Amino acid sequence: MARQKDFIYSSKQEPHRTRTRQILQQHPEVRKLIGKNSYTVFAIFGLVAFQVVLSWLLADRSWWLVVGAAYFLGAFADHALFVMIHECAHHLLFKSRSANRLAGILANLPQLFPSSISFERYHIKHHSFQGVPELDADLPNRWEARLISNYFIGKVFWLLFYPVFQVFRISRLKEIKPFDKWVALNFAMEIIFITVMWIWLGPKAISFLLLSFFFSVGLHPLGARWIQEHYLTHEQQETYSYYGVLNRVAFNVGYHNEHHDFPSIPWNKLPQIRKTAPVFYNSLYYHTSWTKLFFRFLFDREISLFSRVIRKERGKVKLTDESKPDLEVAEMEH
Repeated sequence: MARQKDFIYSSKQEPHRTRTRQILQQHPEVRKLIGKNSYTVFAIFGLVAFQVVLSWLLADRSWWLVVGAAYFLGAFADHALFVMIHECAHHLLFKSRSANRLAGILANLPQLFPSSISFERYHIKHHSFQGVPELDADLPNRWEARLISNYFIGKVFWLLFYPVFQVFRISRLKEIKPFDKWVALNFAMEIIFITVMWIWLGPKAISFLLLSFFFSVGLHPLGARWIQEHYLTHEQQETYSYYGVLNRVAFNVGYHNEHHDFPSIPWNKLPQIRKTAPVFYNSLYYHTSWTKLFFRFLFDREISLFSRVIRKERGKVKLTDESKPDLEVAEMEH
């Protein structure tokens, strides 16, 4: 089987702005879904407490129990916390930008790696400049795609160390400011949290949190989410939704086409977009099982890290200061 050696190049604008305009023309009532969900902060408190309590319960248990709990419980909690950070990045909890960022830092604590503020900065550009290598951190590096290739062992390695590969992408995104006082606060709070947890509960508690983090984004069926969102698994459709049962514990993060079309609509209302405008979403290919996609990605040599669409066209949204939520500008433009 011939190995794909490059990304798929497109001269077209990313598909979401066009579909958003079409939906709003036919279903203007979708605008009523745009807003904030301040109750999401209680989910953040609950998930952080869940991880801390589990760390306490596992502090003196066997290593097998620590690993098993991280895989079957902690990974799901950490994945949900990623969704909470995602909501905060889009300022979908509170009107205050600072309040959203503080909530994101709180959600980030059990994950041990200070990434909430940085995620906001890079993720907003992913929405505005989907497929543009200089601004879209979701795209793998070219060397990354060549290294992993389309082989099983390479994909296992990539999923296992997925957060590490993401860090290497930062150097490619030279137009985005990587550090400021908010990033510094994120780092400081994480250091305090880790220190307290280490002194209070010891190394097994920290190990549980560390394993939960890596399982939640990597070698786990939950890791298929990163494949589901934008990897070309059906012709050249750029974005895919997931409508499986795990949306119930993942705060509807699988509704990815809906989210890209309307990034100012909070997680609890994303299913209503599809219900309101089903003809636009049921006509698209979508996934119903992250587990099935997880194994397909590992064993299907037709899918590689090169299975992504890239473009030079930046669209009509201009690059703005990172402190301005340009996704809302784009949303209002729709």
